[in-house]
Amino acid sequence: MLTSDSKVFVTGHRGLVGSAIVRRLTAAGCGAVLTAGRDALDLRDQRAVDDWFDRERPEFVFHVAGKVGGIWANSTQPAEFLYDNLMMHATVLRAAWRTGVRKLLYLGSSCIYPRDCPQPIREDALLSGPLERTNDAYAIAKIAGLMSCDAYRRQYGCNFISAMPTNLYGPNDNFHPQHAHVLPALIRRFHEARLSGVRDVTIWGTGRPRREFLHVDDLADACVFLMQNYDDPGPINVGCGEDVTIRELAETIRDIVHPDASLTFDASKPDGTPRKLLDVTRLHALGWRHRMPLSEGLQSTYRWFLEHSDQLRSH
Repeated sequence: MLTSDSKVFVTGHRGLVGSAIVRRLTAAGCGAVLTAGRDALDLRDQRAVDDWFDRERPEFVFHVAGKVGGIWANSTQPAEFLYDNLMMHATVLRAAWRTGVRKLLYLGSSCIYPRDCPQPIREDALLSGPLERTNDAYAIAKIAGLMSCDAYRRQYGCNFISAMPTNLYGPNDNFHPQHAHVLPALIRRFHEARLSGVRDVTIWGTGRPRREFLHVDDLADACVFLMQNYDDPGPINVGCGEDVTIRELAETIRDIVHPDASLTFDASKPDGTPRKLLDVTRLHALGWRHRMPLSEGLQSTYRWFLEHSDQLRSH
């Protein structure tokens, strides 16, 4: 079991998910949380990762680092999304096996599931149909990660588990105007429109696709819960079991950030997957449920954005 004295390595600790897991572990009294930024450790470099694991010897690993982005980034940089994510999980899982890590949690993504599979999406929908074209390279890399966890489990008996989160948001999100996911991109777009006095805000797509959103602090809590309570092969979904249309999301963000704005939907831009709602029956059966309502999470995320707007302005 993970205890306050356990040596725990969190990859990607400066990102959206990694920083939330560090906050969660610190709040739980874990005094030996290990981190390594990109300037100190390139997770794509097997020799560097091996040296780090040999030196630090973590007992538990939350492997949540990854190259992430929205539709535009995934569509224009598929080779980078495939290579970087393949290499990051390949090096970390191999080093974890080689140094005898007691347990590792690998974080995938709900985009691993087929574009048109039945909703809500059950874990057994994996590999049952074609992927969404706009992020298929990223999805293939994440699928390879969870298959790697199961391969190390079958061949070497490693306790490597895989969690598949829904769309995430919260503090330390990426608010880049081109590279961000839809929720932080909308927060920034409405904010800049309000500052510029612009009343009409254009949204990509038709606004009809439905998406599920989970606050990253809820995800961090779920990850720690799974590290303590889940040991099975294959993916387990992590979400809230509720979704909204992109139009409803945009209207809610508009009401928080720029109430005077009107919305225009650009149907010439891609919608992506029509609906992506995870079935979280298995997670609920284990005893975990999310706590943060979407409206409350959006307000707190916008407050964080305002507090860090000077740092984000150059990105």
